[in-house]
Amino acid sequence: MDLFELLLLAVGLSMDAFAVSVCKGLGMREINVKVAVVLGLFFGGFQALMPTIGWALGSQFLWLIAPIDHWIAFGLLAFIGGKMLWDAAHESEDDDGADGTDAEKIDLREYLMLAVATSIDALAVGISLAALSVNIVAAASFIGVITFGFTLAGVAVGHYFGSRYQKPATIVGSCVLIFIGAKILVQHLFL
Repeated sequence: MDLFELLLLAVGLSMDAFAVSVCKGLGMREINVKVAVVLGLFFGGFQALMPTIGWALGSQFLWLIAPIDHWIAFGLLAFIGGKMLWDAAHESEDDDGADGTDAEKIDLREYLMLAVATSIDALAVGISLAALSVNIVAAASFIGVITFGFTLAGVAVGHYFGSRYQKPATIVGSCVLIFIGAKILVQHLFL
């Protein structure tokens, strides 16, 4: 696998993380660099960790996780998207956001669920990398760095649009998360 192929792989794997980080940015009144960096570390870290785990396990345990990986991703993304919809629907009209929004707070449990949900497909990629005899440390590091960068960019893009249209943007963002989860599920069940 050459560098260009690895770059395409890294960009492809980081797209779900980018979409989710756009959703997080949508809810920010001001860009919170600390939140963006922590989210980037979670997403980049898990995008690097999962192919490493897949590479280490090889195809020995693929039969165990492959039948349910799409359900796990769907469940986590649908749960978080549903929570965002619930919060947007129950936000009081006179809430001026003086305390900040949920997107501006670091929620490690939520970040962990999002990172796992968006990186499960990288587990299977790791198995493929093992079959190709790829240097997993270099490949996983590259994937993690690219995902980190896409996450920061996603938060910035989301903030740009979200600061202008916060409540509708939050609703759209939560629907996007649910859609990503449904897409993963449909791809695995029917395609």
